[in-house]
Amino acid sequence: MGSSELGAFLRARRAGRTPEEAGVLYSGRRKVPGLRREEVAVLAGVNADYYTRLEQGRETHPSPQVLDALCRALDLDPDARDHLFRLAGATPESTPAPSPRTVSPELRQLMDGYPHTPAFVLNRVLDVLAANALADALFSPFRVAGNLARMTFLDPAGRQFYARWDWTAQATVANLRMAAGFDPHDAGLRSLIAELSEGGAHFRDLWETHQVRGKTREPKHLVHPDVGPLVLTYQAFDVRSAPGQQLIIYHAEPATPSAHALALLSSLHARENLSGV
Repeated sequence: MGSSELGAFLRARRAGRTPEEAGVLYSGRRKVPGLRREEVAVLAGVNADYYTRLEQGRETHPSPQVLDALCRALDLDPDARDHLFRLAGATPESTPAPSPRTVSPELRQLMDGYPHTPAFVLNRVLDVLAANALADALFSPFRVAGNLARMTFLDPAGRQFYARWDWTAQATVANLRMAAGFDPHDAGLRSLIAELSEGGAHFRDLWETHQVRGKTREPKHLVHPDVGPLVLTYQAFDVRSAPGQQLIIYHAEPATPSAHALALLSSLHARENLSGV
């Protein structure tokens, strides 16, 4: 990972943390958004010149102790902390093996065993590697349900499908930033970022915030053209036999409108398949 990425991440997170949040006292007008370099250095207990060299890429090998101090100063959550360590080359995950793009027959069989709930497999760059029948039905409004980031930013259906589109866009970009920390030289990731950047300023602006986030458990608020609104919770499971892959399972709370809508979607999809035979 290049030192420029480490510096860019530190600058972005410094700019996003206010003096009030950090408990820093000041007076007068401030010329920079967020914290000053000197303030971060004081909060982290490091020399201000040393911290400046980190941001400028002139210091490339901070110790784990310094990284931990910066995490506290910038109030980084666990995902962002791991990302910072990877950027600094301080973890074994900084040079991971490529994530496999094929899904094992056993995992596909497991997904098909969930006929009443959508299940699909993602890799780190949000490619949909496999999906069961109900996941296919759920994503049917999209031209191609091949990558969640493309679906969010480039497919016209995205803004109607994701009821909380702004939140989804932020989370999607934060997921891709995490992927970049694992393997910044991945050709597929670089191509995807370039494609999304060309697609609009909204992605470019979010990308420059350097927010990092893995999968959360916040409910998905979706609107399917065939069955209406859906509120789905989900679980994400790491696939131990294929590092970098995650099994995602959506779930509707029993006896709710979302559960009825999901059951209707399953029925409609089954009818379409039968009529197409």
